[in-house]
Amino acid sequence: MSNRNPDILFQLIKSLEKAEKRHFKLYITRNSANGDLKIVRLFDALDKMEAYDERVLLKKLPGTEKRQLYNLKTHLYKEILASLRLLKSADSIDLQLHEQFDYAHILYKKGLFLQSLKILEKAKEMAKSNHKYNFLTQVISLEKRIETLHITRTMRHRAEELSEEAMEITTRNQMVARLSNLALQMYSWYTRNGHARNEEDEKGVKEFLKKNLPEGIWEEKGFYERLYLYQSMGWYAFIRQDFLMYYRYTKKWVELFDAQPIMIRVETGHYIKGLHNLLNAHFDLRNFKEFESTLQRFEEFAKTPRVQDHDNFRIQAFIYIAHAKINGHFMKGTFKEGLLLVPDIEQQLKKYALFIDTHRIMVMNYKIATLYFGSGDYDTSIDYLQKIIYDHVDVGIDLQCYARLLHLMAHYELGNDSIIESLTKSVYRFMSKMKNFTVVEEEMFRFLKRSFNLTTRQLKPELEKFLQKIKHLEKNRFETRAFAYLDVISWLESKVYGKPMGVIIHDKYLQNKRKD
Repeated sequence: MSNRNPDILFQLIKSLEKAEKRHFKLYITRNSANGDLKIVRLFDALDKMEAYDERVLLKKLPGTEKRQLYNLKTHLYKEILASLRLLKSADSIDLQLHEQFDYAHILYKKGLFLQSLKILEKAKEMAKSNHKYNFLTQVISLEKRIETLHITRTMRHRAEELSEEAMEITTRNQMVARLSNLALQMYSWYTRNGHARNEEDEKGVKEFLKKNLPEGIWEEKGFYERLYLYQSMGWYAFIRQDFLMYYRYTKKWVELFDAQPIMIRVETGHYIKGLHNLLNAHFDLRNFKEFESTLQRFEEFAKTPRVQDHDNFRIQAFIYIAHAKINGHFMKGTFKEGLLLVPDIEQQLKKYALFIDTHRIMVMNYKIATLYFGSGDYDTSIDYLQKIIYDHVDVGIDLQCYARLLHLMAHYELGNDSIIESLTKSVYRFMSKMKNFTVVEEEMFRFLKRSFNLTTRQLKPELEKFLQKIKHLEKNRFETRAFAYLDVISWLESKVYGKPMGVIIHDKYLQNKRKD
């Protein structure tokens, strides 16, 4: 979540759809004698504001002092959440399960033990059918309390059955917790460090996986156990830049949902992320046909009510589909056609600015900058890259480094000789400090340093030498990071052969397509 608008009530109100606002007004009217007029006025005032400003807000609420505003906002926040809970309960398995548990708890407090147990049994069936085993812990806990404190005579051997069930659920939940922790930690490793840069990095991530991967995990058949296992292995492969392995596990991730379609609704966010990662795997391997079919499948799913009626899923799908569409143009070399996507992407980013984290915005800026670079519009490319370089936010090391490298290359293309030498030294120092060099980047800096004093006639042989030095590294796992962020080889070929970079990449695309 972005922190650009820190007021949580303002964020919540700005996230509401028209139907949700209407439902809130009806909810307040039904549940309050005077409709809680003060919080309704506060709601309307905040809804009309473009940006949160407490001084302006107090002027819109005559008779309300600053010390009263905090209590009003707290009350309004709770009432909006209560309204949303009622409205969204039919759309969420989790909300439905907790609602049933609340009912059972109320009946238990009333002394209606058998009615409470009956609801708990139905809740257990729903939880099991939707693989919500974490929820079963509190259900069984209430069941045991009822059976321990009251003689219900519901079933013989009930104590033994509940004890066995509790132990089974605890063991299962512990396994899921370990695997979900591992998946999160592997993802965190990547966001902090990027891809493994050398054998030492790879050794570290291998040892971490070996230490934290539970024994016997490959025999587990549960949905969540398999989901988090595939996520962990997928991130492990991605960090190591083993893109074939990454493809295998992202494919298994999506196929897990295909085998149990009911879970697409239960875990929509994980399904969307799985499609996104599978598209990335197709992009990394240049699986053109599979990329296009998966993107089409993703776009069709994004149009369904399940995505369109859910704010988070709709925004998530927009970001990932935009990301994939740009990657599609990178694969084909159709940079100028890709620029047609930019106005709509910018409009959507502005629309959802409150709800998109800064890192994703920076990644999108880099993608757009690369489109402009490939199109030959280096000035606009620089504008987008400066949003990453000079916006002092915590983004991944790889993104910081390659934004600076692409920024340097754009100035090189523009012939800004007066700043190239100092800029080269600055970028070199930054990447050296971040310990982020590959052989490709080392050769890039050597070439740039040599090129300062070369004539146009002398430059082409140096470009050819540079190309020959790095072309054989294209298949080296520890060097593919540079090619993933920027197709340096195609850029060099465009300089050597005197063709636009897009034409070079498009020719490669057509050759590979004919092979398919």
